[in-house]
Amino acid sequence: MKKLKERWAIESNFQLTIIIIVFAITGSTSALLSTIVCGWMGIYKSDLGLLFTPFRLILIFPIYQVLLVLIGFLFGQFKFFWEFEKKMLHKMGFGFLFK
Repeated sequence: MKKLKERWAIESNFQLTIIIIVFAITGSTSALLSTIVCGWMGIYKSDLGLLFTPFRLILIFPIYQVLLVLIGFLFGQFKFFWEFEKKMLHKMGFGFLFK
């Protein structure tokens, strides 16, 4: 826990707990929403076969990014998750979005 707190530059165990909760809620919610969006679009595993999982992962990516900042905001950790988001997208080659 100490190394994680140092890496993320946070000071309290309470803040660390909130951040971990936000990650858990965001992951679960984005997976649920991707299932709902696939159903809404009429795309099912039986239609795409082996391509369904990659399609769903591609769909989850933008949903997760938006939810991470939104849920982080709701838990009072907007600054942390906004910086985390920018750093992650920069590493993935999307840094041009924040210039």
